Amino acid sequence: MILGLMVAAGAWKLTLGKKQGPGGGGAVMAQGGPGTGGPRAGGPRAGGGGTPVALVAAQQKVFTDTIDVIGLAKGRQSVTLTAAATQLVDKVRFSDGQYVPKGAVLVELKATEQNAALVQAQAKLVQAQRDYDRWKQLAAQGFASKSALDQREATYLAAKADVDAARAREGDRTIRAPFAGVVGLTDIAPGALINPGAPIVTLDDVSAIRVDFEVPDRYLASVREGQPITASIDAYGGEKIAGRIQKLDTRIDEKTRAITARAEFPNPNGRLKPGMMLRIGIARGQRQVVAAPEAAVSVQGASNFVYVLTKQGEATIAEQRPVLTGARQDGMVEIRDGLKAGERIVADGLNKIQPGQPVTPLAAGAREAMAAPQTGARAARPGA
Repeated sequence: MILGLMVAAGAWKLTLGKKQGPGGGGAVMAQGGPGTGGPRAGGPRAGGGGTPVALVAAQQKVFTDTIDVIGLAKGRQSVTLTAAATQLVDKVRFSDGQYVPKGAVLVELKATEQNAALVQAQAKLVQAQRDYDRWKQLAAQGFASKSALDQREATYLAAKADVDAARAREGDRTIRAPFAGVVGLTDIAPGALINPGAPIVTLDDVSAIRVDFEVPDRYLASVREGQPITASIDAYGGEKIAGRIQKLDTRIDEKTRAITARAEFPNPNGRLKPGMMLRIGIARGQRQVVAAPEAAVSVQGASNFVYVLTKQGEATIAEQRPVLTGARQDGMVEIRDGLKAGERIVADGLNKIQPGQPVTPLAAGAREAMAAPQTGARAARPGA
């Protein structure tokens, strides 16, 4: 009898210990109190238990199809001035970067010999003209033959040509601006020896900028003279300017299968410089498409995916859906297939989501609240 009572008492104690759990604290842990790892009331996973995500709706957006090419800027007129003869520099009449009008004298070369040759040619011309005039009077009075008069006339015309040639040689010693523009930097100074073909200074008309670029022949039907275009300038942070196609070449390059187009862009403030690279965009038309932010599209190899929110009972699930993408503009990606306008998708943080995982949509400003320090229940915990 005593042995039976002892066995019954042990069984009762063992049953009571299983109901209470170790240490008798099982009821507190089930409630998810502080420090137990259970969800806190009002926390990011409260109400759904899923991963908090930011959402965005796929939307209709107007995309502009463009032909993107690279062009090199040139002045409306550009030239590198050189000398036509070997001679010493006598005077330099411009400053680096100066604007000069058309016909302005830029450099004068020593022309002592040419000046003397011109004076000599002019003297011969005066004598030849006198002889010609005298023989013309004699021929009119019948005292000179026609052949003698013709000989004096030929001598006069030759002397006149010699004067023109001497003036041309003298003019070669003066270098003038062929058009109005801005001169570049130069190292030419008085006393320097100039050889034919040696560069003296550059001259550019930068009131407008010309840009030559090549367009593949398959886009020939999309370009025309007078068509408005835009250009992006890398040197100024991608700033865009507007211009027009001025001319199309008359031939297509047989090797590149492209046609050269020439565009002109206004340059009133002179910010565009010859030699600058510009990215040309030629609009081909507009179309209405379904688009999503670039951050919402996951790229895995050759495939693209988005995470679409769907309902499974009471839970909200992130469904991985393959999509067919197209052009990209202004941070948006064209979705050609796989997504409809208005469907809600995960906006970012795609690497933290598993397909079919429950998620909790964040309200506006929730991400900022999650990033902020927790000062409520967490701050009270050390003194608890």
